[in-house]
Amino acid sequence: MNRDLSLLFIFGFFSLFSNVCSDLVISKLDRQIDLSSQIVRFTTSLKLENNGAKAVSKVLLPYPENQAENLAFLLVTITEGKGKTKTSSDRLPVDVIHPEGMPPSLTWYAVSLPKELSKGGSLTLEVKAVFTHLLTPFPEKITQADAQLVAFQDSAHYLSPYAVKVQSLTVKLPEPKVESYTKLENTKFSGSEIKYGPYENIPPFSLPTIMVHFANNKPFSVAQELVREIEVSHWGNVQVTENYNLIHAGAELKGEFSRLDYEERPHVRGASALRSLVARLPARAHSIYYRDEIGNISTSNVYSDSVKTLLEIEPRYPMFGGWRTTFTIGYGLPLQDFLFKSEGKRFLDITFGCPMNDMVIENIYVKVVLPEGSKDISVVAPFPSKETREIKLSHLDIAGRPVVVLEKKNVVPEHNQNFQVYYRFSSLSLLREPLMLVFGFFLFFVACIAYVHADFTISKSSSSYIAKLQWDEVQTATQQFQNIMSCVLVIHDKLDASLRDLSRTGDVQACKAARKTADSILKELTKELKPLLSFLQSSPQALHIVPKVDELVVKEKELQEKVMLKHSTVVDSYEKKSGGRDIDKRVAAVQQKITLLRQEVDDLLEVIDEI
Repeated sequence: MNRDLSLLFIFGFFSLFSNVCSDLVISKLDRQIDLSSQIVRFTTSLKLENNGAKAVSKVLLPYPENQAENLAFLLVTITEGKGKTKTSSDRLPVDVIHPEGMPPSLTWYAVSLPKELSKGGSLTLEVKAVFTHLLTPFPEKITQADAQLVAFQDSAHYLSPYAVKVQSLTVKLPEPKVESYTKLENTKFSGSEIKYGPYENIPPFSLPTIMVHFANNKPFSVAQELVREIEVSHWGNVQVTENYNLIHAGAELKGEFSRLDYEERPHVRGASALRSLVARLPARAHSIYYRDEIGNISTSNVYSDSVKTLLEIEPRYPMFGGWRTTFTIGYGLPLQDFLFKSEGKRFLDITFGCPMNDMVIENIYVKVVLPEGSKDISVVAPFPSKETREIKLSHLDIAGRPVVVLEKKNVVPEHNQNFQVYYRFSSLSLLREPLMLVFGFFLFFVACIAYVHADFTISKSSSSYIAKLQWDEVQTATQQFQNIMSCVLVIHDKLDASLRDLSRTGDVQACKAARKTADSILKELTKELKPLLSFLQSSPQALHIVPKVDELVVKEKELQEKVMLKHSTVVDSYEKKSGGRDIDKRVAAVQQKITLLRQEVDDLLEVIDEI
């Protein structure tokens, strides 16, 4: 394997570096690797002794390339005592260094001691390292009924440039089920733990590889992106909104998903599925909501006490490996619990990371929205992050609210620590929005009073008033003209319907009666149309409408003639007892002309209606 070659490569470089690190010796080393979730946690206790002539101020911690790339959190402290009397110092500074002559496949961290370790002196360091993406699903794809198996690879010996007198390793598994594991000298498997060692007098860079293949059905929930917005309002509230883009990063589902099988035996037919998430919120969180892209989701529960508030949420569907979802949670917090004053400044003291249990966040954006008018802004965080600034415009804002954006990659629950945002804010700025509202309502009421007492009527003798009356008369006449034309077209349709009845019943007399009625109605409509046409043609306000009106009258007259011609032809043919094909042949040309004229008339009516 490539990992084995890498370890041999590292061991080959040991001779170049052993003289530099020969002063320090690790007299006792206990290492624990916790594999009970998707996050791998290393806890290492190193008792160091200085056997050299010079005092030592730094301790080197190397990590292989694959571990260094996925190292999310590193904490080094000095410990004293054991058990309940064990105490730890503050976090020691850790820096990345690049020793000359060392292989590029190693990343070196230098731990700065609070005081130099003199000749013959000793101390105990505790190193807590948290890694993501070190567990590899094996196989990569499983069916709904399969358990999720993962593989983990490391060294049975601690990777160190220092000689180790006695060391041991404990690998903690999520459950006793193990497919296989590397067996070396002094290996013991008990319960859900594999113990290697103790091993004595281990030279530097001694790296026997071990691999563990085991069952881990805990869902690998990974937020590829989390945008966490914290908006501060000096009116008494801190609003938190979190937008998640989530994926199950475990073994991908192979084959189809059966909802029926899942509901019958969810812990067997979906053992590794992500069924729910639990967020640990502050004790006095309120106005809690949870929704996804579709909308609000009711499958959520809130449990609270004096210490915490637990929000349990369920996605719309159980998530198997490779499945994705997006959702949003939001809640409010009392301002007095998180905003304080210090040396003339205000500062927000709130947690940085994600409140979800055992979730890995590939990219997190924490946005702190401060009140408008905040200045002299600074951030104090317990770990490095990329800081940028933005402006957010909200209701009643003028210049916008300053936004502090903290960006960090590879975030784990250990990052859920408090950070502080300091800023200056004048209490007079609190009056800005109330004064704007008061001034706005004042202007509104002044405008209402002015409107009520002002006379906006137009004189009936003014030219604009007369022109409006004339235009209203033109619109009324145009509407009456359109109504008459619509009635004429209805008469045409009734004549056509009488011909269809004739072809069905053969009743010529009924068809002639329909024709007689239509002629009478059309004559009355023509009489009503004449004064309207005269008015429109004489009105200056209707100059732009008259051409279309005249064209419509001409087209309708021509259409009426063709309709009457068709009706007479069909009735005559039935009286002479002509065949159906003969009748269709005689009126084909006329029908074609009727269709064309009807379309033109309809188009002209639409044009006049839009004018």
